[in-house]
Amino acid sequence: MTPSREGARIALAVGAALALGFAVMACVSDHPWAAFRALLTGPLPSIERAADGRMVVHRLVRFGAWLQDATTLTLVGLAIAIPFRARQFSLGADGQLFMGALAAAAVSLGLGDTPTALPLAFLAAAAAGAGWGLVAGLLKTRFEANEIVTTLMLNVVAVQVYRLVVGRVLNDPTAGFITTPPLPEAATLAPLIARTTVTAMVLVAPAAVAAALFLLRRTTLGYEIDLAGANPWFAVRAGVPVARATALAFALSGAFAGLAGFHVSNALLKRLPVDLTPGIGLEGIVVALLARGRVGALPLAALGYAYLRVGAQAMERATDVPREVVLVIQALIILFVVSDRLAPLALGLMRRVRTNLGGRAA
Repeated sequence: MTPSREGARIALAVGAALALGFAVMACVSDHPWAAFRALLTGPLPSIERAADGRMVVHRLVRFGAWLQDATTLTLVGLAIAIPFRARQFSLGADGQLFMGALAAAAVSLGLGDTPTALPLAFLAAAAAGAGWGLVAGLLKTRFEANEIVTTLMLNVVAVQVYRLVVGRVLNDPTAGFITTPPLPEAATLAPLIARTTVTAMVLVAPAAVAAALFLLRRTTLGYEIDLAGANPWFAVRAGVPVARATALAFALSGAFAGLAGFHVSNALLKRLPVDLTPGIGLEGIVVALLARGRVGALPLAALGYAYLRVGAQAMERATDVPREVVLVIQALIILFVVSDRLAPLALGLMRRVRTNLGGRAA
């Protein structure tokens, strides 16, 4: 399918899901149009003219939340999409994110306000995530362990290791709750937009996508990963090291998830609480599905998914529609996007209705 047809099909799926979502809103709300407008415009900033003639920008916090969520989702989407290329279904982005965040915080606190703290924390997060991903890859290639089971179990281990280290080793006794000390200023990223936590990571995420595309399309390792996923029997007979390519695909996915952990620790929170909520890694599956496994489409899929998330928060605060309605819309979008036969079926029904109406008019 050409990119233009694919884009039209996804636009049709999103439009159909929004239409059905509006129907649900009409059933549960007295003001469905207001709720729908809040959903679609909530993440956008508004510009108004003040009494003194100056232009004032409002709702920057929501706009920043949209961009920061999209940044994290792009990186965890990469962590899911890379194993997809080797026909492996990894659910380990959550654990890799936790290990990356923990490594970044530990290096930052250990080095303090030194010029090397930030780049070394960045590298430590990627290395920790890659190492945790490699464990799952080796379990798959050496022992033929099911990657879905192993990555899920490794998530549990990573979360408990994270809580143990934060609570027993890095805990700040003066904080009043279980958390690490604030990370040194030299190891954190400053906001690019006032009143938000949007940092340079908003540029790192698309750069990571570009690097992943280059690796997959222009390097021997990328060719081996694709061939191992497309036809492992042929790859083995062609001399391709399938086991190594599969294991490295897991390691690469872990590196990107580790960078998402760096984004959480050194850009957003600037310290690590023990109750860091798991689950963001699993949302990378949704982003990867919306992108239909295409690495280059991940930033757009992440922006769209994050837009719905932030719009849901705005809608919930401003209207009587609960956030669960947006979960219905998200589920419908995913269902329509991944179901290849739904769009042709809908188009066929539309043509049939148009033909019948034309026949009656004649």
